Amino acid sequence: MQDSTSKLEERRRRYRSGHTAEWIAAAYLMAKGYRILDRRWKSPSGEIDLIAVRSRRIAFIEVKRRKTDEDAEAAIGGTQRRRIESAAGHWLARRSKYQTFDIGFDVIFIVAGRWPRHIENGL
Repeated sequence: MQDSTSKLEERRRRYRSGHTAEWIAAAYLMAKGYRILDRRWKSPSGEIDLIAVRSRRIAFIEVKRRKTDEDAEAAIGGTQRRRIESAAGHWLARRSKYQTFDIGFDVIFIVAGRWPRHIENGL
């Protein structure tokens, strides 16, 4: 029973940590002039952490919080890009206003003690 309790606590801790990282990333993007359109948007093909727009560019953003830059970079793979591209298609299909915008698949790395690192088209 103790094991299942500790797993639940770990799951809750990771959820809060991820939520905090997404909040930090959103604040950072807003400081750069982006407007946040959606957070944790879910589709049949997966979830998009943040969807933001600046000028005529819409960004579908994956947020990664890790202990080191190397760990954050290693957490990004081709499977994630395909999942996010598919989810972005679902999002855009319901919002004709944004279908003519330039599209980017960005990543924001959150590492303790550092500023967030936003990489446009980093996925």
